[in-house]
Amino acid sequence: MICSFRHKGLAAFFAKGTKAGIQPKHAGKLEEQLAVLNIAKKPQEMNIPGWQWHALTGELAGHWAVSVNGNWRLIFTFDGEDAILVDYRDYH
Repeated sequence: MICSFRHKGLAAFFAKGTKAGIQPKHAGKLEEQLAVLNIAKKPQEMNIPGWQWHALTGELAGHWAVSVNGNWRLIFTFDGEDAILVDYRDYH
């Protein structure tokens, strides 16, 4: 289950469906990815073909990312079986 967000716009999109804080063209993919992340119990469950799931390094070591579109990524980590610190960012 998703327990916390870093990105306020993504949190609002997840809770209320508002696209105000995200790229509107990403809404469909984000909706799908957040639905899967919300039921995932471990990071590997996000390893869906085409999502380019990968572990992060450096200051984000311990986090994972999936590709949303272009440079945009959905980033998260897990605390037990819960997804936490879910973020949405352009990595360039």
